[in-house]
Amino acid sequence: MDRKKMVYKFGGGSAEGDRAMKQLLGGKGANLAEMSSIGLPIPPGFTISTEVCQYYSKHKGDWPEGLEEQVQEAIHHIEDLMDLEFGDSSNPLLVSVRSGAAQSMPGMMDTVLNLGLNDKSVQGLAAKTDNERFAFDCYRRFIDMFGGVVMQVPHEEFEEAIQGLKDEKSVELDTELGVEDMKELVDRYKAVYRKSTGHMFPQNPSEQLHYAINAVFGSWDSNRAIKYRRINKITGLLGTAVNVQAMVYGNMGDDCATGVCFTRNPSDGTNELYGEFLINAQGEDVVAGIRTPRNINELKEVMSDTYHELREITHKLERHYQDMQDIEFTIQQGKLFILQTRNGKRTGKAAVKIAIDMVDEVILKKDKAVENLVQPNHLDQLLHPQLDESSVKEEEILGKGLPASPGAAVGKVVFDSETAEEMKAEGESVILVRIETSPEDVGGMSASEGILTSRGGMTSHAAVVARGWGKPCVAGCGDIIINYENQIFTNGKVTVHAGDWISIDGAQGMVINGKKEVEPPKFDDNYHTFMKWVDTFRDMDVRTNADTPEDAAKAREYGAQGIGLARTEHMFFGDERIKAMRRMIISESEEERRSALEALLPYQKQDFIEIFEAMEGLPVTVRLLDPPLHEFLPDEDEEIAALAEDLGIKEADLKRKIRLLSEFNPMLGHRGCRLGITYPEITEMQARAILEAAVEIKKQGKEVQPEIMIPLVGTSEEFIHERHVIDEIAEKVFEEAEETVEFKVGTMIEIPRAAIVADKIASEAEFFSFGTNDLTQMTFGYSRDDAGKFLELYLNEGILKHDPFQVLDEEGVGSLVRMAVEKGHSVKPDLKMGICGEHGGDPSSVAFCYSLGLNYVSCSPYRVPVARLAAAQARLRSESTASSTRGEDKKSGELVS
Repeated sequence: MDRKKMVYKFGGGSAEGDRAMKQLLGGKGANLAEMSSIGLPIPPGFTISTEVCQYYSKHKGDWPEGLEEQVQEAIHHIEDLMDLEFGDSSNPLLVSVRSGAAQSMPGMMDTVLNLGLNDKSVQGLAAKTDNERFAFDCYRRFIDMFGGVVMQVPHEEFEEAIQGLKDEKSVELDTELGVEDMKELVDRYKAVYRKSTGHMFPQNPSEQLHYAINAVFGSWDSNRAIKYRRINKITGLLGTAVNVQAMVYGNMGDDCATGVCFTRNPSDGTNELYGEFLINAQGEDVVAGIRTPRNINELKEVMSDTYHELREITHKLERHYQDMQDIEFTIQQGKLFILQTRNGKRTGKAAVKIAIDMVDEVILKKDKAVENLVQPNHLDQLLHPQLDESSVKEEEILGKGLPASPGAAVGKVVFDSETAEEMKAEGESVILVRIETSPEDVGGMSASEGILTSRGGMTSHAAVVARGWGKPCVAGCGDIIINYENQIFTNGKVTVHAGDWISIDGAQGMVINGKKEVEPPKFDDNYHTFMKWVDTFRDMDVRTNADTPEDAAKAREYGAQGIGLARTEHMFFGDERIKAMRRMIISESEEERRSALEALLPYQKQDFIEIFEAMEGLPVTVRLLDPPLHEFLPDEDEEIAALAEDLGIKEADLKRKIRLLSEFNPMLGHRGCRLGITYPEITEMQARAILEAAVEIKKQGKEVQPEIMIPLVGTSEEFIHERHVIDEIAEKVFEEAEETVEFKVGTMIEIPRAAIVADKIASEAEFFSFGTNDLTQMTFGYSRDDAGKFLELYLNEGILKHDPFQVLDEEGVGSLVRMAVEKGHSVKPDLKMGICGEHGGDPSSVAFCYSLGLNYVSCSPYRVPVARLAAAQARLRSESTASSTRGEDKKSGELVS
């Protein structure tokens, strides 16, 4: 790649890139280029491509040949536009060095500001700005950031240095330190740097830049960035780009400011400018939460003209990008500069409202709103529980902060990320309590039910990350004081210790003592309107996995179009049912088994009646008994003795029977269709229960669509055997009832061999349903119950990109699914096919299923809205890709001609 273009310049109303180059320039670099092209006030700069980051990682920190020269050329580009000189002692150019991947990873990678300052250029900056304090304030900030980001000097050591000076001067705020204080602080920071690194602080700006670029590239492979990508399932990126940009200053005096704003409220979607700013400050002060920022609307009173200019730019950016924007800006001596724009992180509620409003405002059409503005995880957030306010007493409220991310969270207090991750792994629910969060806390934030900080604003790290993940967050709760050393926080009246229960309400910014009740989610008119749009663009059905009438009803409420998997084994529990089931299992003869099954029949039939009623008019796929029989028997001596007495048999006989039924590898043992073939009376009873229930529903004048699914088939002969039993029972049931019901018999493709011989099975079956849980286990050779012992290591080491039990493995398991689809359709072009594994609710897996032409996906009731949106987006994106391809083909043809 040494001969390739690696550096892309922007500024002065033009750019060498645009948003179509997002994969190469990163989101930030692509947006900077585009904003420059449309004439916004952007400080000039350049972007080093993500390909260079990939090269850097693969070549152990080496730069590709030619990069140094391209960087120097780009620096001259900035010098020309700014009329400044990099490293000059009288007219110095200073730059920022920032990361920017193709997908937003807020706070995960590194930034260096004020780069180019040294002992000489600081004097030039002071003279040029006639502000000596400002110049030395920039210098001490640069030493701090360069030391921390590039040389891993602990930030606390710089904090101790400035706090020590403030204590000596008896001042509280950084801004109260004068010119001589800042000069003294620069010297102290240099001492901290030298003590920690063993080197003097570098004075050569080109050397500073080289090291800073390396640090940004290196941060791509930092633990926090890797963990963030894993948590957010971000894959397939080359690395981060590096954006080098001329510095503009919000800390030159009271006519300067810095801020972050959203073009709409990211918490509830209200169409209002939303954000914060600080007078006489740099951007890190806002994001880090070190100083308490002011509401963005107060800028109208302080700098009216600039506020209105900012407002106009936000409107322009929204219409250009057709999305809500997250903007960073700086005001330098009354002049506004836009430093960054990106699609803003938002809550689920806000995402839906913004989509509805932008269509109403004719910013974009419905199809694009569905395709781009609401993500499946946004709908997932809407399913979060809310706090039951009636259960909260005034005296239980520990404090109120900013409503940074809505939803209710209840958990035990932890004060550090490591503990949060450990307790989560043990099944505990925790609330992470921090003075302020940093990127190092990403693992603990992910492991927590919710986040509470005592410092920071609505655009602080905690708030932005929590909103992006849909986790409840209360930020900047100044009512509490946190003491890490003693592992407590207090509001002055009540002290809460690590391990104590608290509840937080992210919608109201409320912190409550104790474990409070939560209420189920509520959906507003915007949600219902949006989901109608979703279904307009969706052409793949979404069913649910449900074993009870209650689950079926809930799923139907969430928009399910039938049941894709009803597991009959879940219906055998309950005092009388399990007793009959166990009696059947320990029977020594077919006669005894049939007697026990006769007792089970009414229970099964009633279950199916209630499920069919809940799903009236929609298909219901019922899977016949799947797990091995020993799973229904006790394994503890006390329970075995009690069961023997209950069944009236000898304990020794029961133990012998249990011993005979036990298996070395139950997952591959006597289960599924193998049970039905060995004991056809089990299949007979279940088929009778299903079909008698269906007949009864039909006689009530209701529509019923039963589908009987034979599990664990690996040969067509197995399917034929079970199908024959079902058909014989159907004939008897219909004759007895003098009524018939149309029904289908199909199978679950969950054994690799079934995919391989799918054409033979399809010649007999009326539908396929892919059981990707077992198909994943058998294809990988992983036990789902035991894989946790090594899966995390595999993910950390990059051996696997995703947990294959959460995200469908397209390369391996997906190839088997594709083979089965093709073979099945080769025999029966209209063969109905779906997926009923857990992957049916995973958006990327849904998209893959759509690409294969499956008729439906089936998932848990609470994932139905997510799957509906994922299915609609799969279709829209498929059409967008096809349209884009047609456009490229046409364009190519024009070029050829």
